[in-house]
Amino acid sequence: MENPSSSSDLNPTLNPKTPSRINQLIPGFNSYHPSPSRTIYSDRFIPSRSSSNFALFDLPLPPHSSSSEDSSNAYTSLLRSALFGSDCGSVVPPVTPEKSSGLNSRNLQISRPNCNIFRYKSETRQSLQSLSPFGFDDQLPGFSPSPVKATRKVPRSPFKVLDAPALQDDFYLNLVDWSPNNVLAVGLGSCVYLWHASSSKVVKLCDLGIDDSVSSVGWAQRGTHLAVGTSNGKVQLWDASRCKRIRTMEGHRLRVGALAWSSSVLSSGSRDKSILQRDIRAQDDYVSKLSGHKSEVCGLKWSYDSRELASGGNDNRLFVWNNHSTQPVLKYCEHTAAVKAIAWSPHLHGLLASGGGTADRCIRFWNTTTNTHLSCMDTGSQVCNLVWSKNVNELVSTHGYSQNQIIVWRYPTMSKIATLTGHTYRVLYLAISPDGQTIVTGAGDETLRFWNVFPSPKSKNTETEIGASSLGRTHIR
Repeated sequence: MENPSSSSDLNPTLNPKTPSRINQLIPGFNSYHPSPSRTIYSDRFIPSRSSSNFALFDLPLPPHSSSSEDSSNAYTSLLRSALFGSDCGSVVPPVTPEKSSGLNSRNLQISRPNCNIFRYKSETRQSLQSLSPFGFDDQLPGFSPSPVKATRKVPRSPFKVLDAPALQDDFYLNLVDWSPNNVLAVGLGSCVYLWHASSSKVVKLCDLGIDDSVSSVGWAQRGTHLAVGTSNGKVQLWDASRCKRIRTMEGHRLRVGALAWSSSVLSSGSRDKSILQRDIRAQDDYVSKLSGHKSEVCGLKWSYDSRELASGGNDNRLFVWNNHSTQPVLKYCEHTAAVKAIAWSPHLHGLLASGGGTADRCIRFWNTTTNTHLSCMDTGSQVCNLVWSKNVNELVSTHGYSQNQIIVWRYPTMSKIATLTGHTYRVLYLAISPDGQTIVTGAGDETLRFWNVFPSPKSKNTETEIGASSLGRTHIR
């Protein structure tokens, strides 16, 4: 076992007479004298507290000139109020071991200020003003807060009303549709009329005669083609730009009350309980037949990616089909009344909304990707139509018995943004403008009403093309 070294060997500096090992390794070490002009750097960091603001936390100040304390009183008072609130008179400094060495820990009582520092606030909704570190008190001179953005207000009255004589009060028909080219098609009795929103010009497209009547209209997603379903079970295809009929397609035995486009494929739903898939490029009247409903098909909507077709029927069923099926791939039976109102979300893939009739009164949401029922909202009256906003995550529903109202909803909370009234009959018809800001509603009171309900797209601040010159009440024919 080795003997422990002496203290002089461990620390050469303890014995100045003994030359250190460092002196032997570094030549000229004893003769080195640091220059007074050079800064000496050390491996230890010693903070300088000369500029610290101890008065803010009521800590004892290091000795310094009293003039600096007078110059910072205003800043100290303002900063203390901003950080700890106006109710906090003082903050107790932390007790260090040196300060508490002479105190009995059992008798030590530290009074805490009544401040909610680092505590959860009970309020869940804070205004933008409360997020500022300094607040918006009048005590801050020269500070003007920016105004908080007000909640969007939806006008409670329609900005335009069109008289639509002979507009049928029939829940199972779909007689109004708005084209991507800003042209409104309306079926009135045996005729179809076109209303050009930009100029308020009205054009009579066709007249089916006294032996037939219009039961549905539907614009193609592109171009100027309009499909017209008739009460005799036929589907006519018209070129609206030339007011010329292109072809007539058969296949249904009873009236065609629902139409839906997916590119060049036109789906038609009938009172004969069937859905026919028609490719307008083919010579055949239809390419496939979808069977599954036990009663009249009154609602049809293709998803935005054209992969799924949703259908609603008077059998209280909601079905989902794909491009290759002749039987429904999804079946939803929760509704207790006819399902006419159907809308796909443009914001979330596979999100589908459906509404039930008088005995149901509910709007239900489905995830067709996971085949799950998401939520249900009882609206209090018959749900006739649904349409989703393309600009914001909101949707609008129109209703019949017994309130005949129009409701704008915020999804997914389903909080009501606005409730619009004015129709004296069931609001059976609904369409949305190409810019996504305006909706048109139709009812058995033989009026079409235009409402501004949705904001403009965030990417552009465009206004609706229905100008001020079209305000007021006119006739569609």
